[in-house]
Amino acid sequence: MGVKMYFENGEINLYYEKTGQGNPIILLHGNGEDHKIFDVVTKQLAPNYTVYAIDSRDHGKSSEVETLNYADMSEDVVAFIRELNIENPILLGFSDGGIIGLLTAIKCPDLLSKLIVIGTNTSPKVIKKRWLIIMKMVYFFTRNRKFKLMLRQPNITTSELNSIVTPTLVLAGSKDVIPNSHTKYIAENISNSVVKILDGENHVSYVLNSEKLYNIILPFLEME
Repeated sequence: MGVKMYFENGEINLYYEKTGQGNPIILLHGNGEDHKIFDVVTKQLAPNYTVYAIDSRDHGKSSEVETLNYADMSEDVVAFIRELNIENPILLGFSDGGIIGLLTAIKCPDLLSKLIVIGTNTSPKVIKKRWLIIMKMVYFFTRNRKFKLMLRQPNITTSELNSIVTPTLVLAGSKDVIPNSHTKYIAENISNSVVKILDGENHVSYVLNSEKLYNIILPFLEME
């Protein structure tokens, strides 16, 4: 689809695909997924944007690791942007990718031009109880490190959200695994933010290779 490449950050190799031309936008998938969930929106963005769709560490074609931490995943993104000299990129993160996006904006306030976080949480405690029980059961039986990550992290404070200066779009479905009240809490604590709760959508319905996502994010992308 695009130019297929690897980026080396220490001992970690990150796989990514670069597509299109124009303002740069980086796409970060969720837990247990890879860049392919964005194939549809990548095609829609490509005429006007240079799209970098990355496989996070321990996902897709990127390097496996023994222990996963969102802080390390954010550092991968920061190193990626700086080493490739990507100027003022937009960052779009879904679920875990949104967590990585928040951490990146907190650590490096001048790095991103815009941030879009989708179905994102600042703590495992806020996940709807039914889903949290399912995740705990899966981890109990599998000891899967990706589920361990979601059950232990992130731990983003209100003051950290308050420190974000990047213009931010906060999205979630009305039937998301993250309560709408928490989605609104995130937006309320980022000074330059817009929140949209999408009626009838669940955590993944408008994101995973959906033609809906492009039109949802386009007004925000085009804002000066």
